[in-house]
Amino acid sequence: MSEHRRKPPQPEGGGRAAARRAAQQRPGRGAGPARDVPTASASGPYAEPPGHGTRAGARRAAPRGSGGRGRAAGPAGRGPGRPDKRLINYPRSDKAGWQRFVPSWKLVCGTALGFFAIITAGAGIGIASVNTPDANKAAQAQNNVFFWEDGTQMVATGGSMNRQIVPIGRIPKSMQNAVIAAENESFETDKGVDPMGVARAVWNMAKGGSTQGGSTITQQYVKNTYLDSDQTLKRKVTELFISIKLGVSEEKDTILAGYLNTAYYGRDAYGIQAAARAYFGKDCVDLTPSESAFLASVLKGPNLYNPDGGIGAAATPEKNTERAKERWAWVLDREVAVKRMPKADRDQFKEFPKLVDSEQARGLSGQTGYLVDTAKKYVMKVTGITPDEMARGGYQIRTTFQKPRVDALAKAVEDTRNDFLDEKARPEYDTFVQFGAASVDVKTGAIVALYGGPGMDKKYFSNNADTLGVPVGSTWKPYVLAAAMQYGTQNSNGRGISADSKYNANDLTVINNRDGKPLRDASGKPFKQKNESTYPYGYVTLNEAMEKSINVPFAQLVFDVGHTKVREIAESTGILKDSMNPNNDASFALGTSTPSAIRMADSYATFAASGTHRDPFSVTRVEKDGKELPGFGAPKEQRAMDNAIADNVTKVLQNVVENGTGTKVRKLGFNRPAAGKTGTTDQNKSAWFVGYTPELSTSVALFRTDPNSADKKLISMNGVGGVDSIHGGDIPAAIWTEYMKEALKGTPVKEFPEADKIGVTADASGAPSPSPSFSPSPSPSMPSPSASSSPPVSPTPSKGGKPSCKPWELYCIPDTSGGTNSGSTNGGAGGSTGSPSPTPSGKPGRPGGTSWGTTVGTSG
Repeated sequence: MSEHRRKPPQPEGGGRAAARRAAQQRPGRGAGPARDVPTASASGPYAEPPGHGTRAGARRAAPRGSGGRGRAAGPAGRGPGRPDKRLINYPRSDKAGWQRFVPSWKLVCGTALGFFAIITAGAGIGIASVNTPDANKAAQAQNNVFFWEDGTQMVATGGSMNRQIVPIGRIPKSMQNAVIAAENESFETDKGVDPMGVARAVWNMAKGGSTQGGSTITQQYVKNTYLDSDQTLKRKVTELFISIKLGVSEEKDTILAGYLNTAYYGRDAYGIQAAARAYFGKDCVDLTPSESAFLASVLKGPNLYNPDGGIGAAATPEKNTERAKERWAWVLDREVAVKRMPKADRDQFKEFPKLVDSEQARGLSGQTGYLVDTAKKYVMKVTGITPDEMARGGYQIRTTFQKPRVDALAKAVEDTRNDFLDEKARPEYDTFVQFGAASVDVKTGAIVALYGGPGMDKKYFSNNADTLGVPVGSTWKPYVLAAAMQYGTQNSNGRGISADSKYNANDLTVINNRDGKPLRDASGKPFKQKNESTYPYGYVTLNEAMEKSINVPFAQLVFDVGHTKVREIAESTGILKDSMNPNNDASFALGTSTPSAIRMADSYATFAASGTHRDPFSVTRVEKDGKELPGFGAPKEQRAMDNAIADNVTKVLQNVVENGTGTKVRKLGFNRPAAGKTGTTDQNKSAWFVGYTPELSTSVALFRTDPNSADKKLISMNGVGGVDSIHGGDIPAAIWTEYMKEALKGTPVKEFPEADKIGVTADASGAPSPSPSFSPSPSPSMPSPSASSSPPVSPTPSKGGKPSCKPWELYCIPDTSGGTNSGSTNGGAGGSTGSPSPTPSGKPGRPGGTSWGTTVGTSG
């Protein structure tokens, strides 16, 4: 054999270990000098594979030498893998284990640099591509146009005030200082955005707080050019880019003038010149520092800081005025704090500036302002837009209001007011008397008419048709009766009771809680419920108790049923929970809750519709920029109670009109089927009549309060109109009748559905058996023989042609005069509000009676 073919000698310690060592020894970092290492590499032209000299051995050895994970010879014990040809070496091929996923400093720096370059390029492109705002275009607000139900135009609001753009030289320095001090102290030095302010706003949003607070004057100016104020990421990014561009390219005076010329100040005023004319009747150049501080205050939110009032329960004229005064004083103090006004100048301004009458209010005369107010509230509720967005205009709003019926309701109120009140002759009694009314279509829930007050043009901005805070008196009793019919009492073994059930009706009867123990008054003595009359009725049916509006039976019934069940019934018919008396006392049954006239009319419509409830609504269609907005279809109807229960309540309330405290409706010639209830509260502070036909449900409220007082406290109506007291069966019933006669003229007469016999007779504890024995109760045609009753007095003419026999009372017998007392408000705390489970009446319930449709609707 040739020597060249001879197998090279094996290193010491041959075998597998030698093969592995041979495979691992390669030139590179970490190895010793190549020339001093025995040539045992497989790279030699004639070398045999290491290991066992087999292919398997080669495969086992190969990964260790080429994958970057092999062990290196030499003192270090490790060495790099084969160089990686990827553009980005990640995961890292020169590291083992978890270290492969730790990026190198080169990769980190490169990525950050690239990201910064992309952001910078994007921002540059964004800033370059956006246009700067045009103050003249931004000030162009549009009208909101409101239409009657028949499609004819009611009124166009907004869009008519002076929007003249004025240069910075005509904007007084006092206005500039006030706005900068209040809105953006760093305005003159920032670059259009405030990073810390943005961070605060983002943090507040992350916590679920307010989305405001991060805008500079520049950003607010830019936002004013986007009249839709969409809360989208695209708009916000665009706003940010424009703000940055303006911050570095425009003079501060130009930006400030642009902001003050485009901001909305309320009273349909856009821009400082329009605002100065709207609030002070002068040009902006003539504004005083005090007036400037006021206008700067209004910029925080006209809906909440315009003293005229705004939209929503928190935006009453009283609350807005209080907020405006506090903000006005704060702005002046803030100017001193940031060195924009000397302290000596600030000390001169002690009185809140005097405002001129609102031109906007003068344009909404009569009922128009209240109709617009109701419709706007409904639009904002459905769409979620803000009052400021609504004020910017552009909406075409079709309402449910029917002009003939609105006119008829206003005429009924004004005719009665003129005939009944004489503020010159009786100023101590007849001033501050207020009327509120609403009428709802039974079939749909649409508000067809309302009376909100004498008019916003007469400086009365509260909408009495939608005002909370006026107790409804005995008009609340039908809910107590309906709950007893639906759920039963503790005396009926869980079954609903009928209106033939008997209850003690004597004056000053002790009321027991659900445990059968007497309630306690404030002094700890047993609480005795008072009736309006001292007549000894004895035990009467609930039907008779409703007819004569006797308090005692219902004060006891509410404990027998449970307050919670009564609240459930009332809420199911549309009464808002927030308007209900939260206390479980006797007076709860007698009307200490304070729903609005709109809600009462809508709620009683549920009885008229055989237990089907439809939420009140005032708008059927809204368009903006030629597109119809969604959400204005009629709301879905809901089953509030079994039809048999609703129809039986109607039967009881028909008896009130035929034979009880509501007979004035018949006396005034109303010849249609009608059901209703009168209500009068303690100290004669309010009087109601709520009634309905198969077509319309209408509520009328009468109360007395000073509209300019801070707390709007109710005042007793004793002596108003020259009579001792006013009841729901008097003035309110007269207004209701006159309106309904006109509103239903030409409409075919319909009957109420036949009331099925329901429930069991479950008399209250102590009722005699088999039948109670008591003297006949007084009626309009038969005076009571009781000595406590007043004898009838023949009506005779008095001064002014009015009869001396209290012309606005139903009868001349005090015991049964119309209405009822709401009962003592200090009745002791009630017992448990639990009640027996309801039992079905056996009928599935008709959807709105026998002949009514199912079209529906919600809140105005």
